[in-house]
Amino acid sequence: MEKTLSINYPATHNGTEKSDLYFIEGTPDLAELFFGDEKEANDGRRRFFVTDATVASLDCMQSFIFSFEDEVRGNDVLFVLGSGEKYKTVDSVLRIVSGAVESGFTRNDVFVGIGGGVISDITAFAASIFKRGAKVQFVPTTLLSMVDAAIGGKSGCDYGNVKNIIGTFYPAEKIFFYPQFINYLPENQYNSGLAEAFKTALLFDPQMYEMFKSESEKINSRDKSLMLDIIRRCAGAKAKIVEEDFTEQGIRAHLNLGHTFGHALEAVAGFGAVTHGAAVAWGIGRAAELSYKLELCTSRYKDEILGILKSYGWDNTGSPECIQGGAIGERLVTVMHKDKKNQNDRIRIILQKDIGQTIIKEMDDRTILSVLGK
Repeated sequence: MEKTLSINYPATHNGTEKSDLYFIEGTPDLAELFFGDEKEANDGRRRFFVTDATVASLDCMQSFIFSFEDEVRGNDVLFVLGSGEKYKTVDSVLRIVSGAVESGFTRNDVFVGIGGGVISDITAFAASIFKRGAKVQFVPTTLLSMVDAAIGGKSGCDYGNVKNIIGTFYPAEKIFFYPQFINYLPENQYNSGLAEAFKTALLFDPQMYEMFKSESEKINSRDKSLMLDIIRRCAGAKAKIVEEDFTEQGIRAHLNLGHTFGHALEAVAGFGAVTHGAAVAWGIGRAAELSYKLELCTSRYKDEILGILKSYGWDNTGSPECIQGGAIGERLVTVMHKDKKNQNDRIRIILQKDIGQTIIKEMDDRTILSVLGK
């Protein structure tokens, strides 16, 4: 196993000075990774493994899971949470912290999140506040976490019906990628990860954008070589942006393309009713419509984006089916006002003029409502 990529962080930042990324071929074998003869040296540190019930039930995880007896293996501990966005809460974070305290962990030990974006976010947040900071590592098991959530150090949880409103910047010291984990994903979760990859293509990678435009059949069928290329491209793009702007004071904010709309959709529909990626894809469509209304982009660009969204089954209407009841636009805008990126009373939206030509605009409610349903 060789390190593929490293992300360096500001010297003044707590957590770790860099993230080392490893890409591992073949069927995921975490027992071999963490307990095998060739395991990574862990400097005598104990490990507090955090995963969820869905990941723990995967066939490829059984040798790892059953190596624990009553959730203990030597000095290591396994902690299994429920699955899904509804567990991305302060309560889950505190349960992780409480488990580590009860098991006698110290700030010199390491938390290891094995799962998708929910697990990586709450595990890192727990590590960041545990005795003022323990180390954290990730094994991303969803496409979304491989192309986005596990990379770059954002941690946190939802609170008060607002997405990711509590959190820290706290990166993992090591991230272990097994691309074959995507073969275990249900279709909606695979599709969710594709949306974040598509976002990255729009922002930074015209060649990957062409892949999404012309290779939808291969991408939808999880073509092995194509998906490995996409995962690596996304990891490389995000690594570059994170090194340039770790705490999102400038260009890193562009990574929120589709997210202000998307986070509002998740909240209004009810967390878990729509996948994060599907919500982001819908948000990308709304941003494209808004860019066109503001004469920032051409009708050709807007229509091409909407056409690609449709080819992957993503909703690009102003009134998504997952929202019940009326006053859809007003309800979405109300939640958008609570977004942590806003300044003053206006809503900050990421918009595009073309591929790679991205800007941030502060918008009034009436303009935003013009691309939302009634």
